Amino acid sequence: MGSTYGMEEPVMTDIRPELLDELLANYESPDDLLGDGGLFRQLKKALLERALDAELSVHLGYDKGDPAGRGTGNSRNGHSGKTVLSQDGPIALSVPRDRAGTFQPAIVPKGATRLDGFDDKIISLYARGMTVREIQGHLRELYGTEVSPDLISRVTDAVLEEVTDWQNRPLDPVYPVVFLDALRVKIRDGGLVRNKAVYVALAYSEDGDKEVLGLWIDQTEGAKFWLKVMNDLKNRGVQDILIAVVDGLKGFPEAIGAVFPQTTVQTCIVHLIRNSLAFVSWKDRKAMMPALKAVYQAVNAEQALECLETFDRDWGHRYPAIAPMWRRAWEHVVPFFAFPPAVGKMIYTTNAVESLNRSLRKVIKNRGSFPTDEAALKLLFLAIRHSGVRWKKPIAWTEAYAQFSILFADRLSGSSR
Repeated sequence: MGSTYGMEEPVMTDIRPELLDELLANYESPDDLLGDGGLFRQLKKALLERALDAELSVHLGYDKGDPAGRGTGNSRNGHSGKTVLSQDGPIALSVPRDRAGTFQPAIVPKGATRLDGFDDKIISLYARGMTVREIQGHLRELYGTEVSPDLISRVTDAVLEEVTDWQNRPLDPVYPVVFLDALRVKIRDGGLVRNKAVYVALAYSEDGDKEVLGLWIDQTEGAKFWLKVMNDLKNRGVQDILIAVVDGLKGFPEAIGAVFPQTTVQTCIVHLIRNSLAFVSWKDRKAMMPALKAVYQAVNAEQALECLETFDRDWGHRYPAIAPMWRRAWEHVVPFFAFPPAVGKMIYTTNAVESLNRSLRKVIKNRGSFPTDEAALKLLFLAIRHSGVRWKKPIAWTEAYAQFSILFADRLSGSSR
């Protein structure tokens, strides 16, 4: 079976037990394998040097000492020393040369100072939110390797092209549910450090898999910029979104409807509750919450409206702004009532994207600010790639998709589940 990238899987040759026994003949402690002079590092050095010699034989067309090489016009010309950084620390190699200077090693290319895997280690540490100084200390402590800040920057900057490709990649035609939210990041801009909004779109595909559709940065969070986000999604191939779950930002539903007019917009109930509690004194919150919970825990939209009237009757004299706020948003409060509770709970809050944002905040908390928008996007992209995609399909997805297939039968591709 081919690999994910369409290439044949390499055939692994079993190592003879007798060879392993010979290698481990003097094994007494883990340090004999894993230490600075341990077997693993010795093997890596020996195998690399043997591979380099084999490459030179292929390049010259004859093995070392073979009489067939006489008079060919090129021959071996000793070795040169070279130290490369690896995940096991620095390795001093003896690299063979040819007299004509035409040998170009493949396994350790000319000019290469790091083996495959070392850059991935740096990127992995960076993606976990470690600063350049912390990465330097980590590599020094684990591998005894000194790595310059410039090297770390160059290694992590190498992913910027990948970020651009990811930001512009084609998307699915239909997403059943898309969660839209923003988080704040400090970025230098024109000599000042500004709090910028990073817009995040997290979707459930028709298979129930979570996918971050993109990241966008702007000075402020507003409906006008969300309109730009919607247009970007459409330009990248999205034809329809069944349900968009959003916070209570004014003009947000209109921005979505301008691009995806059939989309059902669900206001995040948790955001509404937070906004409601902003009006309430601490001493009243515990007593008031059961009445507010009754609204969104009702069995249907009709009962929810009755509960809102009851809430207004009991608490409106003390907190007159809360019930009108819910009534203004009512059209976008009630869509989740069309689904059974297991499905409704999945779509009545932006918790899914807020959970992602919490993990992103943990990554960026060590940084006072970013020098550019690109630097912020680079770290957030790597954090998503390295955190991901551990996200599991929602337990209720099979039930949810069955409901979507009935309610939105003419808008789904019907290709899954």
